[in-house]
Amino acid sequence: MPRVVLITGGMSGIGLATAGLFAQAGDQVHIVDRQETPAGRLLVNETGGRSFAADVRDFADAEGIVGEIARDRGRLDVLINNAGISRDHVLWKISETDWDDVLAINLKGAFNYLRASAPVLRRQQSGKVVNVSSINALRGKAGLANYAASKAGVIALTRTAARELGPSNINVNAVAPGLVETPLTQGLSPEVRAQALRETALGRLGTPGEVADVIFFLCSEAARHITGQVIVVDGGQTA
Repeated sequence: MPRVVLITGGMSGIGLATAGLFAQAGDQVHIVDRQETPAGRLLVNETGGRSFAADVRDFADAEGIVGEIARDRGRLDVLINNAGISRDHVLWKISETDWDDVLAINLKGAFNYLRASAPVLRRQQSGKVVNVSSINALRGKAGLANYAASKAGVIALTRTAARELGPSNINVNAVAPGLVETPLTQGLSPEVRAQALRETALGRLGTPGEVADVIFFLCSEAARHITGQVIVVDGGQTA
């Protein structure tokens, strides 16, 4: 039976690569993103899903979108919280807006869609949730106070939700990518990229597909006894 899948930030990068894997498996993919891309739109249409132009910070939008999918499709099987931004500065140069926006999109956005989905998943007594965090939630990294704090919050949210939703046969996990070639990282300076390469045991940056493979695995029956975990996908940056 095809699964009903909802991915935030699914129009590019890791989200789009993940959507592609679910599409290949014959699942129905729905995407929430502020901006539509031709590739994302085509993929959604091919699976019979829908795309929603929405800001994940909006609590009411999350309730409405999840409710609409659940009513129209009769269920929701998989939620991937992938939407995220970064606004990197050293601590004393982070503005209030930079702090608020990063925390609101990266952490509150994940909460909004998990909060909206939880009643649906509990009613079904089944479901898979994967939240996209970062290795920078697990270590100190200069210039990333707002981003690291938001992604550390995602890990805490993941572990708490796993405890709360586990009795309803719902798996909640997180992935923590290292530096991956995505639109979010294209603006990084050559110095930052070179440092990441030096840190990486495999000597190269990751690809969206390599993170998507792990997300897809966590949503499979092969991972049915894995919950509350953070899977690092960083080519050995934190080794």
